[in-house]
Amino acid sequence: MKVIICGAGQVGYGIAERLSQEDNDVSVIDTSATLIAAITETLDVKGYVGHGAHPDMLEKAGAEDADMIIAVTLYDEVNIVACEVAHALFSVPTKIARIRAQNYLKPEYADLFSRQNMSIDVTISPEIEVGKMVLRRISFPGATDVVRFADDHIAMVAIECMEDCPVVATPLHQLSDLFPDLMATVVGIFRGGVLTVARSVDQLEVGDLAYVICQREHIRRTLGLFGHEEQEARRIIIAGGGNIGYYVARTIEEHQPRTRLKIIESDRERALVVSEKLRNTIVLHGSALDQNILTQADIQDTDLMITLTNSDQINILGAVLAKSLGCKSNLVLINSTSFHQVTHALGIDAQINPRAVTISRVLQHVRKGRIRSVYAVQNGAAEIIEAEALETSPLVGRPFRELDLPDGIRVGAIYRGEAVIRPNGDTKIKARDRVVLFAAAEAVRHVEQLFRVSIQYF
Repeated sequence: MKVIICGAGQVGYGIAERLSQEDNDVSVIDTSATLIAAITETLDVKGYVGHGAHPDMLEKAGAEDADMIIAVTLYDEVNIVACEVAHALFSVPTKIARIRAQNYLKPEYADLFSRQNMSIDVTISPEIEVGKMVLRRISFPGATDVVRFADDHIAMVAIECMEDCPVVATPLHQLSDLFPDLMATVVGIFRGGVLTVARSVDQLEVGDLAYVICQREHIRRTLGLFGHEEQEARRIIIAGGGNIGYYVARTIEEHQPRTRLKIIESDRERALVVSEKLRNTIVLHGSALDQNILTQADIQDTDLMITLTNSDQINILGAVLAKSLGCKSNLVLINSTSFHQVTHALGIDAQINPRAVTISRVLQHVRKGRIRSVYAVQNGAAEIIEAEALETSPLVGRPFRELDLPDGIRVGAIYRGEAVIRPNGDTKIKARDRVVLFAAAEAVRHVEQLFRVSIQYF
């Protein structure tokens, strides 16, 4: 596949890195010669210094025979125009634009980015996607990651195995026997820096991060089975009143009115704007690194500190300082992958990587076959994939025990009609089933083949 990426920042770099690893023909455009030099020196991509929305630059980058353009510059208007130009002049089939300004995304303007009005196939709002992820973490304390699939009927939950985890040293197949009515399957294990696909004979160890696919209604029970009985936070402080912080606060006000919420915002004008828009949230002007401000916010009585500023350093240090002053737990937004390996040692309970969220949304549209949703874990070492089985799929109609699934794939759940099915040896996949599975990076191409649309389908 030939892909043009407009924007060589953190998100553009991450997308280019992933797509180039999969042998796609990737070209990157950015106005910064420094960023283009960095990306071409480290990745197998072509780099062009220029404006991503200008026709001559798109032509130079190969737009005439491109399959996809992904516009993820810092400017929404550049992203929009780049997609429009790619469509009008070069007939690029798939156009994806990152849209950050929430004014474009208000419900009353829902038709703005429909295909009949603009030539954009997919819009991605990192702020809203990250905000939703923050809200899921708040709803399910104890989980280090929660992602929903199959119209919110199935979830992937990442759970850390602590010292008191009851399921440690138990073969996974025994868990199915002990809890036959629990719709949950361990599909992946992250141990000692290595991510592996779980097998039925495997046993979890203390310190493992288990990836579990389960029915949405069984998330809390699954967390309890792993020894996580944490109570949902009722006193929350958010550091950062930008788009993400405001979205999270507004949603909590609407759906969890009993939660006591405070925001710390360093920009005075932004603090005033947010305080006027929110009804029940206390907004403090100051720094999340100011101990006096944290004390004024009653940090010692706070259940959860969420740091959502634009600075990784402030987010990390603010969360660490909050815990040292008595806050029970923290959740940190971290853009740079450089910090991910040290956060646990610093006392960070959970983190969110907005780049990973955006990349996952893009991968959903890069994948071949009937792929409905994708979520990359551990910097792309594996993917949770939701795919629709067609009549021509080699998976349809045969019991699981007779399927010769490629290495690196484990099916976690099947969504059929309104029912969630935990697969066993007798389970048969039917046409139109939506299958949620765990696939190691090297096995993703096999997943695409298993769910491909063949000529017989038509």
